[in-house]
Amino acid sequence: MPSKRRLRWAALPLGVVAAVVLAGCSANELHGFLPGFVEGAPDATNQTGRVAGLWVTSWVILLIVGVITWGLMGWAVVMYRRRAGQTGLPVQLRYNMPIEILYTVVPLIMIMGMFFFSARDQASIETQWKNPDVEITAIAKQWSWDFQYDGKEADNSDAVWSMGVQADPDANGNIDRSKLPTLWLPVDKKVKIDLTSRDVVHSFWIIDFLYKKDMYIGKDNSWSFIPTRIGEYDGKCAELCGEYHSMMLFNVKVVSQADYDAHLQALQAEGNTGDIVDAYARLSNLPGTGASTGEEEGK
Repeated sequence: MPSKRRLRWAALPLGVVAAVVLAGCSANELHGFLPGFVEGAPDATNQTGRVAGLWVTSWVILLIVGVITWGLMGWAVVMYRRRAGQTGLPVQLRYNMPIEILYTVVPLIMIMGMFFFSARDQASIETQWKNPDVEITAIAKQWSWDFQYDGKEADNSDAVWSMGVQADPDANGNIDRSKLPTLWLPVDKKVKIDLTSRDVVHSFWIIDFLYKKDMYIGKDNSWSFIPTRIGEYDGKCAELCGEYHSMMLFNVKVVSQADYDAHLQALQAEGNTGDIVDAYARLSNLPGTGASTGEEEGK
């Protein structure tokens, strides 16, 4: 048979084996062992599939490059080893232009390709909703979280909020997650979360959502996405922010619109209304002036 036909017949069983192996993989394995993927269930958000795709594709490319590189190294070690009776240095080769061009052009193409896809996905993920269905302000503080569900009024007088305290482990190090601050999100709605800090740099991370963003004083940061699977998720601060950084945990509940509305009504009934971003600022002095803000110092 012609050489091309031989290659096709050789590739056929390899393709069948690869298909069988992939068919037996779990959802977690198919998505590069990233958290948040459940067999037969939708993705946690509209963005997690994109993040996982970029992650898996990058690793596949890197592994292919690694296998080729290791193979060439092994081939060179075997083929150009010193044989019995050989002395002196081997023949020295210099200025092999085809190989040097290959080693320059191929990595350049790969880097440009990976940059293109990374920039494309980042631009998509970083696009903020102009008219979200829900806008929430997440406020980081040493060492917990406050969540304000913003209203429609210009002064945010119709906003509601909940304030959290840091995790308190028992003698065995176990944490009662029911006591952690909880962020509620309506499923299949456009959500925009405005991120701010009361003190030092923090990082807002919902683990199964595969994305995190830093939170600063004096710099606005936002994240827009659509939660697409009802469930409970873990969140934490991903930036070392002080002594009890590891206790800066929170829960996330993605619920139906009816349950979300009921939660907001419960917060309103408790009297947790209005804008808390300024009223509960943790810092008591204006930056650089030493002047008091005249506002109540938060927890």
